[in-house]
Amino acid sequence: MKNKFITTLFVLISIFSFAQAKVNFEEIQIKKSLTYFANSIKAKKMNQAVDCIYPKYFTVISKEQMTQIMEVTYNNPLLKIDIKDLNFGVIEKPELIDGEYFSITNYGFKLQCDVSSMNDETQNKIETAMKIKYGQGNVKLLKKGVYVINAKMRACAISKDKKDWKFLILEKNYKPQLVKILPKKILDKI
Repeated sequence: MKNKFITTLFVLISIFSFAQAKVNFEEIQIKKSLTYFANSIKAKKMNQAVDCIYPKYFTVISKEQMTQIMEVTYNNPLLKIDIKDLNFGVIEKPELIDGEYFSITNYGFKLQCDVSSMNDETQNKIETAMKIKYGQGNVKLLKKGVYVINAKMRACAISKDKKDWKFLILEKNYKPQLVKILPKKILDKI
């Protein structure tokens, strides 16, 4: 009787450990892919960063347009942005919908944004826009024209095989574009 109990206990622990490893593997792959995306932007390798975006998004905005938008945003001599301290929040368990896995991923990072080379009026407009986008308490003035932003973000990680993950940034103002490419079940979470 004692042997059966120990054997049963061992089997249950093994099953539980295997299930945890599977979840952790998916999370690790999502974190790895999202870190690669952020590091590509940080290194100003915009073509590499654009390759991390969910390909169906390019039916809404062309790949060339997206590369151009990222170049203007992250590789602009007048608007210097540095990404620091990438961290992860809750990563939802991937759901299989129409042959693809979808996982809502919460993450954040600190941005240092330097607009000091712009005129005062433009600096004020950018500061207002950043406070609207990231929240009043998440934008701090370091010195004139230089801000530190605590950016809390959400993305949808999408994969066919749970290994290679592509991303879409989830923001309410992107919803009209995302309606065309994301399943309703995922859209309802935005």
